Amino acid sequence: MKKQKTFILMLLLSAAVVSCQKQFLDTKPSKSLLVPETLADFRALLDNLSVFNRSPGLTEVADGDFYTTDAGWKTWTNNQERTSYLWQADIFGVEKGFDWNAAYQQVFYANVVLDGLTQNKIPASADRDAVEGTALFSRGWAFYHLLQMFGPAYQPQAAATALGIPIRLDPDVTKLVPRSSLSAGYGQVLADLGRARRLLPSTTSAKSRPGTVTALAMLARIHLAMGNYAQAGAYADSALQLNGKLLDYNNLSTTAARPFPQSLPNGNDEVVYHDAMASYSFNAATSVFYCDSVLYRSYNSNDLRKVLLFKDNGLGKINFKGSYTGSSLLFAGLANDELYLIRAECNARNGQAAAALADLNNLLVKRWKKGTFVPYTGTDAQSILMLILAERRKEMVGRNMRWYDLKRLNLNQSTAVTLIRTLNGAAYTLEPGSPRYTYPITPDELLANPLVQNDR
Repeated sequence: MKKQKTFILMLLLSAAVVSCQKQFLDTKPSKSLLVPETLADFRALLDNLSVFNRSPGLTEVADGDFYTTDAGWKTWTNNQERTSYLWQADIFGVEKGFDWNAAYQQVFYANVVLDGLTQNKIPASADRDAVEGTALFSRGWAFYHLLQMFGPAYQPQAAATALGIPIRLDPDVTKLVPRSSLSAGYGQVLADLGRARRLLPSTTSAKSRPGTVTALAMLARIHLAMGNYAQAGAYADSALQLNGKLLDYNNLSTTAARPFPQSLPNGNDEVVYHDAMASYSFNAATSVFYCDSVLYRSYNSNDLRKVLLFKDNGLGKINFKGSYTGSSLLFAGLANDELYLIRAECNARNGQAAAALADLNNLLVKRWKKGTFVPYTGTDAQSILMLILAERRKEMVGRNMRWYDLKRLNLNQSTAVTLIRTLNGAAYTLEPGSPRYTYPITPDELLANPLVQNDR
C-alpha cells in the first residue's frame, strides 16, 4: 500500500510539473489500476503515443529553411513561436515551455518503468529486455533533444565545464536536480543508448517501438553531433548493414497531397523509427509557412523532391507537404536516408572520397527522375563534404534537424552559416556561434527548480 501511495503521489506531482492534461495511463479504465506493476503495465506506458514518439518542434521556426509573411507571423498563437522566429533573447516570456515539459515527461515515464522493473522484481525474459531497452532508448532520446535545444554545441575541450541539462535518473520528481555538465549529459545519452542497443529486439511490431537498428541509428546521430566522425560512421554503417532500404521516389505520386506512405504501423520501408514533431501553430497551419526561396531553387527540375516535398500555393509561394509520417504531422524520427548521409559525411571528413560519393549517389539516384541523374565524381574531400552537407539540408528539410546541424556546423568557419530574415520592415540576423542558438531554460521550470539560466 505504501508503494502504491508513493507511486500515485509521484504521478500527481508529475502531472503538475509537466502540465500533463491526461490521466497517467489513458488505457487504464479504473483509478485502482493506475499503479504500474506488471510487464504489461510498463509496456502500455511506453506505447502511449500521446507521450512518446513526440519531439521538440519550436526550433523548426528558427532554422531558416522556412519563412512567413508579416500577416502570417501575427496569426501564430504562441508568443514563443514569434520570438523564436526572430531569434529574440527572451523566448518564453510568461509562457510554459512545451518542448522542455514534454521531454521531461518522457524522462519521467521512462524512469517509472526502469524503477518499476526492479522494484516489482520482473523476471528476466526477452519481453522484459525489450521493455527495459525501450525505456532506456526513450530516456536517451529525450535527453538528446533537450541537450540540442537547451545546451550549447558540443565541443570536447569545453564540454566538461559547459552547462548541460538536469539529468533525472529516478522517478521522484520532488528532488531538485541541478544542471549537469554538457559532457555528463552526452555521456548519459550514450550510456542509455548503449544499454538499449544490447536489450532491444532485432524486429518490432510497429515503427513506434525502437529496435536494434533504431539504437544504432541514434548512436550515429549523437556521435555526429559530438564530432566523433569515426564512431558516427561506424554506427551508421552497422545500422545500414541490417536495413539499408530506400524509397524510390519514382514510385510515388507527385500530385498526391500526402505522397509518402504512413510510417505507422509499418508503411514506410525507409523509416527506422516513427516520431512526430510537436505541433505549433506555425507547423500546423503550413499555409502561412513557406519554403525558403533559395533552398527551393536549389532542387534540380529533375529532382523529384521538388514536387514530392513541396507544393506551389499558386501565389508564388511554396508550402511543405512531404512528411515521412504520411500525415499532417511532421516527421522527426529516424530514417535510412539520414544514415546514408551520416556515413557519407563521415567518410568525406575522414578523406574517403569514393565511399562518400557512393553513398550520396546511391541516395540521389532514388530521388531523381529515372534516367536523369548523373552520378557525382571527384576526389577533393572538402568539396565533396560541402556537396553532402547541401544535400543533407535538401533531404532532411522539415524534420527539425537543421537547427541542430547549424549548431555543429557553425563551429567551423568553412561550414558556418549566417541567418538573415526580414519582418515588418526590420532586418534580423543570427550570427554563427551566437548564444541565441541555445534556448533559455523555461520560466515555469525556473520557478520549480532554481537552475542557472543560459546566457542569451
